[in-house]
Amino acid sequence: MAAEGGGKEMNEIKTQFTTREGVYKLLTHSEYSRPNRVPFNSQGSNPVKVSFVNVNDQSGNGDRICFNVGRELYFYIYKGVRKAADLSKPIDKRIYKGTQPTCHDFNHLTATAESVSLLVGFSAGQVQLIDPIKKETSKLFNEEVSLKDTGWNNIYRLIDKSRVTCVKWVPGSESLFLVSHASGNMYLYNVEHTCGTTAPHYQLLKQGENYSVHTCKSKSTRNPLLKWTVGEGALNEFAFSPDGKFLACVSQDGFLRVFNFDAVELHGTMKSYFGGLLCVCWSPDGKYIVAGGEDDLVTVWSFLDCRVIARGHGHKSWVSVVAFDHYTTSVEESDPMEFSGSDEDFQDQMIHFGRDRANSTQSRLSKRNSTDSRPVSVTYRFGSVGQDTQLCLWDLTEDILFPHLPLSRTRTHTNVMNATSPPAGATIITNTSSNTTNGNNSGANTPGINSIATTLPRSNSLPHSAASSGGGISSGIMDSAIATGVSKFATLSLHDRKERHHEKDHKRNHSMGHISSKSSDKLNLLTKTKTAPAKTLGTLLCPRMEDVPLLEPLICKKIAHERLTVLIFLEDCLVTACQEGFICTWARPGKVGLLSSQNQASSPSGTVV
Repeated sequence: MAAEGGGKEMNEIKTQFTTREGVYKLLTHSEYSRPNRVPFNSQGSNPVKVSFVNVNDQSGNGDRICFNVGRELYFYIYKGVRKAADLSKPIDKRIYKGTQPTCHDFNHLTATAESVSLLVGFSAGQVQLIDPIKKETSKLFNEEVSLKDTGWNNIYRLIDKSRVTCVKWVPGSESLFLVSHASGNMYLYNVEHTCGTTAPHYQLLKQGENYSVHTCKSKSTRNPLLKWTVGEGALNEFAFSPDGKFLACVSQDGFLRVFNFDAVELHGTMKSYFGGLLCVCWSPDGKYIVAGGEDDLVTVWSFLDCRVIARGHGHKSWVSVVAFDHYTTSVEESDPMEFSGSDEDFQDQMIHFGRDRANSTQSRLSKRNSTDSRPVSVTYRFGSVGQDTQLCLWDLTEDILFPHLPLSRTRTHTNVMNATSPPAGATIITNTSSNTTNGNNSGANTPGINSIATTLPRSNSLPHSAASSGGGISSGIMDSAIATGVSKFATLSLHDRKERHHEKDHKRNHSMGHISSKSSDKLNLLTKTKTAPAKTLGTLLCPRMEDVPLLEPLICKKIAHERLTVLIFLEDCLVTACQEGFICTWARPGKVGLLSSQNQASSPSGTVV
């Protein structure tokens, strides 16, 4: 039974939550699940996963959704915030025997109203290429080979017999895809090639610290084209950078490893605070990577500096999914040497990642290596869901990204802010950056420019423990900014942070006990790895908790009864899913009215809404 008062409220399942943009509301009639809507018994089953694709049909409703529940795989028209879900008419439904779907991915390049290419990975190790529109199965990779003819009455897989953990099409390719396994191996396939009838022979292509890459040695081209062996233990997830040139991998050994995919070279690494890393994602401009896992934290890693720049603590158990919100992340471009124009001029500079986010991402990636381009000021929004059934939203802003503000420049900006009357509800964001490489602050600082962002206020971060040194913001300027009402900071003082230290240690110790009780074998394996955790703690690979800013979530809400396994940000909504097999649509602020026409309609069960 839930505790009275605050405890009861904490255990209540939320159907809406409020952020600075407005109210997000759960659309109960846009819920997708198995047709009978009965909660799935998730004991021993693989996580529910969701994939989306747009087939660009003429009806204007080209969104399609695929999700797996237990041994079943469903393919529906996704109506989102527009209309209620009709679960009685799946486009395709498949039930598998002897294995379960674990992950899937659409090829967005080849998708049409008549045909889509969907890759499905399975718990027994195979990968299937299907077309759910045509209801066809094209090919099976890493399929079973019977050894009965040799006297052995069993089944053998030629490539990898462990569970598929992640499968994705290579960005920009119609035929190449990458598959990771619980064995710690990744394989590059081409759908146009076969896997052969004998076990592949490999030849070393490149080797580095805790990774190696082999090519398949054969007279004719066959799958797999490449075999990657990365880290120790399972390779839990990987993600391509927005430009497709880099690959971020997270493993059960607790390491994030970022590779140059084409050059097959290691770019940088990061170590979790403890336990394995389970999920990873890239910022829309490719400058930052967020990872989550068994330490209950979200960790923000800078691609340029190859170092941890912040951690976020809000979850009470393992973090299962992290994702950036391309549509709420705000971007501002400005001339660093000028400060002129009205408030409206600055507001006109604000850009939101929308339908054209791919183009804006590419332009920002090209600016990353440009020496004469203007600085790009970004407020990043990302989210996370975990086994604690909670959804957390986070803001990553400039006081975290660029903590070293030039003092004279800050004073100038403060004076300008005091002299300028911002519109009601607007928030001043100070943009500064420091040219650091691999954690060294020897580079020259690049001053930014003050701007007015009407979408998101400043960071919700705890102050750095050494904020008074190393060129941080002076307390006088901070007090001045707060006194003038220019900016509101959702922060905690160092004193408050220390008071909460015991409580947070208790949560982490409880989580560590949970890990040791269920994953003792994995943790025992971690102690035997080449890089001992005790040796990495306090280094650039894994800074101590007090050495980096600690983010507090904007919101942290319990939204399900079972552990959450999906978080996807779409233009009109965000989508979550739990292990019971329910895929939920949360309308963004101002978008809930799109479903108002359904309020007088009958629900699938016949009751009036």
